[in-house]
Amino acid sequence: MELYELTIHEAHDLLRKGEIPAIELTQAVIERIVEVDDQVKAYLTLTPEWALEQAQQADHRIAAWRKNPSNALHPLTGIPLAIKDVICVAGVPTTCGSNILEDFIPPYDATVIEHLRRRGAVILGKTNMDEFAMGSSTENSGFFPTHNPWGLSRVPGGSSGGSAAAIAADECLGALGSDTGGSVRQPAAFCGVAGLKPTYGRVSRYGLVAFASSLDQIGPFGKDVTDCALILQAIAHHDPRDSTSVDVPAPDYAQALVPDIRGMRVGVPREYFVEGMEPEVEAAVRAAIDKIADLGAEVDEVSLPHTEYSLPAYYLLAPAEASANLARYDGVKYGYSHSEVEDVWDAYRQTRQHGFGAEVKRRIMLGTYALSAGYYDAYYLKAQKVRTLIKRDFDQAFREFDVLLAPTSPTVAFKIGEKVDDPLQMYLSDVLTLSLNLAGICGISIPCGFADGLPVGLQIMGDAFAEEVVLRVAYAYEQATEWHKRKPVL
Repeated sequence: MELYELTIHEAHDLLRKGEIPAIELTQAVIERIVEVDDQVKAYLTLTPEWALEQAQQADHRIAAWRKNPSNALHPLTGIPLAIKDVICVAGVPTTCGSNILEDFIPPYDATVIEHLRRRGAVILGKTNMDEFAMGSSTENSGFFPTHNPWGLSRVPGGSSGGSAAAIAADECLGALGSDTGGSVRQPAAFCGVAGLKPTYGRVSRYGLVAFASSLDQIGPFGKDVTDCALILQAIAHHDPRDSTSVDVPAPDYAQALVPDIRGMRVGVPREYFVEGMEPEVEAAVRAAIDKIADLGAEVDEVSLPHTEYSLPAYYLLAPAEASANLARYDGVKYGYSHSEVEDVWDAYRQTRQHGFGAEVKRRIMLGTYALSAGYYDAYYLKAQKVRTLIKRDFDQAFREFDVLLAPTSPTVAFKIGEKVDDPLQMYLSDVLTLSLNLAGICGISIPCGFADGLPVGLQIMGDAFAEEVVLRVAYAYEQATEWHKRKPVL
């Protein structure tokens, strides 16, 4: 096995035993990026020199621990990670996949980056994404599309497609993404890796460039469930700098990873097996549900009756919040500024016209319309009421069940260019994921099979702050199957 193929926990074991140094591990991953990223295009910015400096520091830390092992060596020390380019890293360009921020270099670290660096993790660079996290395919990047390692003519999903593709292609050992309507889980499904959306408020959003502030949440990608748990453990902390960060102590997620789920109550929402779902996708997910029943879980059907309203509610609320959040990109304070203008109003218009891509402009207009006088009550306020009904559906379901199981996406990864000119079809790619963001609860996508030679994702949904329950079920299924061990050939 090559060093870049290791999982985080496998690499940690070797680092702890002194069998490999962190600098050798990091160098191997950098060489892998050089070898394959021309095909995958997962990264927007690489920081190889800085990564090797961090790895050297990690080796010093490991050597000091070996001399005095009174405290445990953190599982992320010396581990090369990739960061979605919507999360600020001091001194490293943060573009959000947009030309309007092409030259922006943040002067501070996001809270999650502070946590990773404090634990000795190695940051490799920033991954590609749909512009301002608005998209389901990473085709809306202002720079170039990312390709799915399982089929280079296919999308990796979005908006965190660069992070998911980097994991699948062994261009990092773990990664961070953000999930506003499925942007961690859907690319995880398309790329055959594990991706977890934590409960809203579990992970600080300080330093995450905002798309829709009531929906955004940073989440981890891993090659398996254990790796997701280890990254989540590092970043799940209360942060007074984020007013939405909830002061609920995080349990030891690694301790939750036991393969025994006998007696657990598992619900299968009938509304998630939607019309138009690819038959092979449904078959793979049904087989996974049967496997979980074989492991001793009590499986039964459940109804979430307001699910059909999730998509229209989301595409009113998210663009409305985006309209407000993206008003700051005016060409005055930072970022791109159009120079050939007549006056300040023309400067605003020209900067936003040339700086933003088509999908971002579409969503700003949708959101501004929904918030405008005369339409606020009819659209935005009504969508908020529907959001409450969706949350109540989940509350009722979790009184009866420990977790809910469903497909992550109704299809496997589609071809690049296939949906880019049809916004509605693109939006439907997230139809099974965005309810969790509206309700603020947690969920994970893990590989559960293949359809047409491409990965299928199983979505495991849990109540608010029940990540350890979700991880336990995901781990039990993973240990009983081999899907997570399959690798694309590049």
